[in-house]
Amino acid sequence: MGTNTLNLGDQFPNFQAETTQGKIDFYQWMGESWAVLFSHPGDYTPVCTTELARVAALMPEFEKRNVKPIALSCDTVETHKGWIEDIKSYGKLPSVDYPIIGDKERKLAVKLNMLDKDEINAEGLPMTCRAVFIVDESKKLRLQILYPATTGRNFNEILRVIDSMQLTGKESVATPADWNQGETCMILPTVSDEEASRKYPKGFKTINVPSGKPYMRQTPQP
Repeated sequence: MGTNTLNLGDQFPNFQAETTQGKIDFYQWMGESWAVLFSHPGDYTPVCTTELARVAALMPEFEKRNVKPIALSCDTVETHKGWIEDIKSYGKLPSVDYPIIGDKERKLAVKLNMLDKDEINAEGLPMTCRAVFIVDESKKLRLQILYPATTGRNFNEILRVIDSMQLTGKESVATPADWNQGETCMILPTVSDEEASRKYPKGFKTINVPSGKPYMRQTPQP
């Protein structure tokens, strides 16, 4: 199943893989946690090294949110283990505490439609793009982003969208542009003013707009 057949809310496909922490079954490895699966064009490459170091440094933030990161690169697990020493050195890290999948034959990259046809390695094979899949505890795909191989990811943004999805999954709110944890939220149009008064004891404010429609309603984060 590739990403062209996966929509948000679909069941994310299970898989088995060899990783730097041993063989895993993805669902069993996740347990009751959320997961962030992110792919890399290759080992011993500069942007990937910065990304993996950043995720390792952010592990306490992922753990606070009950999220497990897992990386994928189209090289062997043995190569990954050597590369981890460079990642630790670059990031001034004692360890890299999440698994990196070995996908030398690109089976998982093909299954999840991660290949970037415009980026070719020394052997003439397509490299993986910088895919991000966020999967919730029900094994549903909640978000996917594809970056080109030459553009590193913003992991603060990935944490931000996890915060938003975990909040909006529990509360009848949506998060506005550039929202961050603790900031004002928007009340969903499906919630009446009467319901909003009951649901949000901190109150809410309706912003006047030229149309006169009372849909712009803000409330402090529940």
